[in-house]
Amino acid sequence: MTIITTRARVIPTTITTPEAARLLLAQILSPAFPVGGFAWSQGLEWAMEGGIVTRATLPQWLADWLNHGAGWTDAVLVALSLRATDHAALDDLARAACLSSQRLAETLEQGTAFAANMAALTGSPQPAAALPVGFGRACAAMPLPHPEILAAFLQAQAAALISAAVRFMPLGPVEGQRMLAALQPAILAAAARAATATEDDLAAAAWGADIAAMRHETMSVRIFRS
Repeated sequence: MTIITTRARVIPTTITTPEAARLLLAQILSPAFPVGGFAWSQGLEWAMEGGIVTRATLPQWLADWLNHGAGWTDAVLVALSLRATDHAALDDLARAACLSSQRLAETLEQGTAFAANMAALTGSPQPAAALPVGFGRACAAMPLPHPEILAAFLQAQAAALISAAVRFMPLGPVEGQRMLAALQPAILAAAARAATATEDDLAAAAWGADIAAMRHETMSVRIFRS
C-alpha cells in the first residue's frame, strides 16, 4: 500500500481491503464530512412551505425522488463515474442535467468542496466536479461492488433530505429515521438498477420536484439554499 506522509498524519492513497474501503465510504458520506449538504433541500422547502409535502406525504416524495427524480439521476451519474475514463465530459453532462440554477449550484458547490476534501486527504489533485461525478471518481478504485457504493450514496442523500424535513416541519428525528429505514429496500433496488445504467438511462420525470426547485428561487424568506 502506497502512503503519503504529511506533517499531521499518514494517509493511505490506495484502499486494499473491502473493510478499509467501507470505513472510508462511511467517512466521506458522513454529515460531518464538510461539503455543506445541510444547506440544501432540492426544492423540498418550498413544497413543505406550501403544504404539498407533509409528514404524511414525505415518504411518497422521497420514493419519487429516488425512482424518478434527482435521486435516480444522481445514482446514474455516480454509476457512470465509477466506470468513466473521461470524467470531464461526464461532468459536463451532469451540469446539463440540472434543470434549475439552484440545483446546479447545489451539485457544483458540494462537488467542489468534496474534491477539495479528497485532495487534502489523499494528497492527490481532485478537479472540481458535480458531486455525483466527483464522488464516483473518488470511489472508482474501491474494492467494493458498485451497487454497495451506490446504495450508500443514495442513503446519505435521502438522509439529508429527511434531515431538512426534520428541521422544517413538525417531524421528530426518530420518525425521520423510521422513514429512512422504510426506504432502504427501494434504495437497494435503485442502486442495483443504476449499477448497470448507461447515459440513455439518465432521465427524470419528477416534474413536481423540479417545479418546486424552480419556485424555491423566488421565496423571499427561506432556510435552505435550494
